[in-house]
Amino acid sequence: MITLFQRPDISKQKIISSERTAKLLENGWHRADLHVHTCCSYDVPPARSMHPENLFNKGKSRGLDFITFTDHDTVKAYDLMGWNRNDLTTGVELSINDQENVGHTVHINVFEFDKQQYKEFNQLARKENNIYSLIDYFKSNDLPYMYNHPFWFQLGDRPNILAVPELAKNFPVIEYNMQDLKQKNLFSMVLAQRYGKGMVVTTDSHTGSIGKVHTIAKGDDFREYFTNISKGRSYMVIDEPIWKHLTGEMSAWIELVFSMEKDIREEMGFTTGVGKIDRIVDLLDKYGLNHHHRFNSAAMNAMQLVSRSGLPVFLYMLSKQPQVSRIGKMVNV
Repeated sequence: MITLFQRPDISKQKIISSERTAKLLENGWHRADLHVHTCCSYDVPPARSMHPENLFNKGKSRGLDFITFTDHDTVKAYDLMGWNRNDLTTGVELSINDQENVGHTVHINVFEFDKQQYKEFNQLARKENNIYSLIDYFKSNDLPYMYNHPFWFQLGDRPNILAVPELAKNFPVIEYNMQDLKQKNLFSMVLAQRYGKGMVVTTDSHTGSIGKVHTIAKGDDFREYFTNISKGRSYMVIDEPIWKHLTGEMSAWIELVFSMEKDIREEMGFTTGVGKIDRIVDLLDKYGLNHHHRFNSAAMNAMQLVSRSGLPVFLYMLSKQPQVSRIGKMVNV
């Protein structure tokens, strides 16, 4: 049997740089970043720059043809912006913990649904916790959907790695996620190749980096665009390595935390999901350090200096290597 580690050439098949996209875009290809979070997500710092309206304008200015927001288990962005807005495709990142069929939490992006459909499939996900029932709903209602970061596992979960390849068979599109390790994205690419699935690259940005990477495909509307991706008629546009993307994301996150505005935080809520970091953020908010400009600026600059050194990202990537080795040993193609 051939293990995933023995297929290093896979990354070269569908990834191109933005320099190579000009002719394709002139010939009717379009681009989108299909995994973006706004301040409506619980783990996004509640800054005005992260409001859906501001991110929508930013995405348009960066040349995205289709814009969608995929907040965690919420569609508040569309309540704010409107459900039938031109050039805006509905989307959500749905989480489901199916212990019987999978054994860990799975994230799915779903698109082009209406308000009633969201209510139905969200209720189905919460009530049954059965991922295959959910997929059946998407298929019967002809909703585009994709498998997010297959080899990313939620903190506290006990990952069932062997369930991932079987689950991947049931998705038309698999994600290459710039927030995850390159090795794990290569594993995802192998699954996509083996099972004939499409792939998209996404920022999964929580800091406003919408469109920094994107996927290009032909399509006069979102449905046609997504269908072409699912059939492999697309390219992933990436100009920088993952470690650099993560470093930039972390630095931007620090700046957003220090610029949080109290009224938006009270409206949206915010948590990182990590207790110690949440307590630090609470202190910043409680004592209004954003009003103590000298201290605020000095603290932010110090934290960004550490972030830009690349050390936090290096330590993060190092901490995930045992998991990468486990995946490499357990998943075969």
